[in-house]
Amino acid sequence: MNLNEFESQTRFTLEQTLNQLQTAMLMVAQLEVQLSEAGRTIQTLSQQIEEFVAQQRRSPNGD
Repeated sequence: MNLNEFESQTRFTLEQTLNQLQTAMLMVAQLEVQLSEAGRTIQTLSQQIEEFVAQQRRSPNGD
């Protein structure tokens, strides 16, 4: 392998690695959004459960 082939192979490998890192970063960003949305959904569900339980406790017949 001569110097030109080595440089070309190294450049190609670096570009591939950088593309993989960029893809991973995008996936991390998407995961952060999904985790945030899941957290909001859990908060909403928890609040609805608390309201339902409080309502059931106030109602003598459980209606």
